Amino acid sequence: MPRVLSHPVALSKRQRSVAELLVLLIPLVPLGCDGSAAPRIGPDSANAAEGVQMGVSSSEARFVRSIIGFSGPESVRYDPDDDVYYVSNMKGAGSVKDDNGFINRIRASNPDSATILAEGGKNGVTLNAPKGLAIHGDTLWVTDIDVLRGFDKHSGALLATIDFAPLGAVQLNDVAIGPDGTIHVTDTGIIMSPKGVIHTGPDRIFVVGPNAQISVAAEGFQLRRPNGITWDPVGKRWIVVSFDQFAGQIMENPQGQATPKLIRTRAGGGQLDGVEVLRDGAILFTSWADSSIHMLANGRDKPIIRDVAVPADIGVDTKRNYVLIPLSMLGHVQLWSLDGVVRPEKR
Repeated sequence: MPRVLSHPVALSKRQRSVAELLVLLIPLVPLGCDGSAAPRIGPDSANAAEGVQMGVSSSEARFVRSIIGFSGPESVRYDPDDDVYYVSNMKGAGSVKDDNGFINRIRASNPDSATILAEGGKNGVTLNAPKGLAIHGDTLWVTDIDVLRGFDKHSGALLATIDFAPLGAVQLNDVAIGPDGTIHVTDTGIIMSPKGVIHTGPDRIFVVGPNAQISVAAEGFQLRRPNGITWDPVGKRWIVVSFDQFAGQIMENPQGQATPKLIRTRAGGGQLDGVEVLRDGAILFTSWADSSIHMLANGRDKPIIRDVAVPADIGVDTKRNYVLIPLSMLGHVQLWSLDGVVRPEKR
């Protein structure tokens, strides 16, 4: 279990670099969530681990608690129907087919109640490095390198396997369900190996329609390593963020090989990972480049939580108004309250 220090330090540039390396190289400890992960520092900052501050509020956001003991948590999804969290665990490098990944199911009312819903190598399940999660009815969809898998969200039984390998998929990353029931999947075009991250392309966004038919919605360098994807019910549009390290893009409805319409570009700093839309249309996204959670509204963005090392594919607990932040390198998932967070004002 990670040590908790009474005097955490801010995340330095070197520590951030080490963090990004560790997320690829270090398989983290087995699941062991317990009450000792309750908040220990205060509402403005999260638990420290290994001498590194793991989250400081730069807004009205307030730390609630950490859930610890995961193994490379990549994505968190909240299910309002059952009031539970699902967490995907890569347990190793993100492109290695080792069949040791797993998915946790956690009651939101009792975050210490984690159980394993599905685990690679058991009960006929294959899970190598599960990442993005999406829920459609009773099916939990998860990306897994070059395959999309569907599980019964209650029993963990395998319901569907959609193979993208014949299309040359490299790194299926995030997944989201559209209002028409189609499944949208990003392919970041990177290999996450024990030796580091290599961008090979192609960068693509796939759509899975009726009868599991796969089509390509967008493709090309202009997508700049598409990562997080979500449907915006307020703006009635698809939003995609890019993982490019130099220019993180927040895109609207990317199509074909055309230059996408940009909602925002973060020149000089990118590596955007997760993205979610709140009820009022404000957009939350994560950035590895500045180790922050950002809020975008009224044409402006601001960091609301900083010093979160390698923040991955966030989720939103709509019942409690929490943002759920997986920290892959430490095996933590943090819960932060968004109550009272002021939106950026128009200039």
